[in-house]
Amino acid sequence: MADQDIEQAVSSALEDAPPRNFRETVDLAINLRDLDLDDPSNRVDTGVVLPEGTGQETSIVVFAEGETALRAEDAADDVLDGDDLEELGDDDDAAKDLADETDFFIAEQDMMQDIGRYLGTVLGPRGKMPEPLDPDDDVVEVVNRMKNTVQLRSRDRRTFHTRVGAEDMDAENIADNIDVILRRLHAELEKGPLNIDSVFVKTTMGPAVEVA
Repeated sequence: MADQDIEQAVSSALEDAPPRNFRETVDLAINLRDLDLDDPSNRVDTGVVLPEGTGQETSIVVFAEGETALRAEDAADDVLDGDDLEELGDDDDAAKDLADETDFFIAEQDMMQDIGRYLGTVLGPRGKMPEPLDPDDDVVEVVNRMKNTVQLRSRDRRTFHTRVGAEDMDAENIADNIDVILRRLHAELEKGPLNIDSVFVKTTMGPAVEVA
């Protein structure tokens, strides 16, 4: 159960958002402080599974072969094999398009080395190297978990954003998602809450409301 102050901030952001002719996402803006972000070890880069889901479609591509590929077909947006991987390695534009259109990649452990060789220069800088799939992992379970995952990534910027829901979700559910994200940040940052300067929640086009 999220803090009442978080839920109130979310409610205000939803109520204050002017009507739009599209379904807006709800985003969280996090401002860090007292961190040397030129040092990569201080940067935020972690995936968080949202308990209430992201509120929108998450695009997932699986690199796999054989039985794992067959099992992934119904769960993932696309399944690519070794031949597809080689083709992408020879077509930089297609590789970049795939990287930009896909939220998360998952790959069988045996394919990770080739993915690094063929796609490392495209996926690496975008922070989209695949999550390795161990032989005893259930690819369907991993895909479904990733569908509810958001990536927190500050890079070298003091302010970064992540989505926490959609405008038609209950404020309480969005607040629960925010609570999980803040708890993760408190656990991972060097000084915990002291490294967070401020946090704001807003719809895509709406005004920002500070989360107490």
